[in-house]
Amino acid sequence: MKQKLAILIARGSLNLNWNQHTQPKKAGFLSSLLGKTQSGIDLDLGCLYELTDGSVGCVQALGNAFGNLQQPPYVELDGDDRTGTVSTGENLRINGNQLPAIKRVLVYAFIYEGVTNWSQADGVVTLTYNTGPSIEVKLTNAVNHNAMCAIAMIENDNNQTFKVERLVEYFSGHRDMDRAYSFGLQWQAGRK
Repeated sequence: MKQKLAILIARGSLNLNWNQHTQPKKAGFLSSLLGKTQSGIDLDLGCLYELTDGSVGCVQALGNAFGNLQQPPYVELDGDDRTGTVSTGENLRINGNQLPAIKRVLVYAFIYEGVTNWSQADGVVTLTYNTGPSIEVKLTNAVNHNAMCAIAMIENDNNQTFKVERLVEYFSGHRDMDRAYSFGLQWQAGRK
């Protein structure tokens, strides 16, 4: 069974799927004593955003930062599917009617738990939107253990449409990715 995560951009979508049948890493001895078990692979979809008024922030399940579609940041994550059993998966939406208020959105996915690299997760991202061809990204980098992947930069194009650039760059975490794209957020450790 594949789990789905999606982002809707005007009339488009970004969908992240991965195979839940992939074997997750085993829970550690201490986790077992405390009754914690690995329930499978948990990949998450999120974004960094910058609004035209200079506001910056993050929308993701980690830290319960789900955003808001009707008021700033005009980006919203509908939930956190940690089991892979929700048929609609996770959906991240951008309010296309608020295009003039949105400067840029950096979409990313990261491994929260269950596997140590992207080739074990068997993830595929497909970005579709109404003004361009679909972009498919296979998240298969097994060269290193960077758990964060910057997938695409979505930018306001003269208040007419969103321009989408495929990135596919891997980072060790939020802080390194933020530094590479100059959002300037302050980061601290978090959990669900």
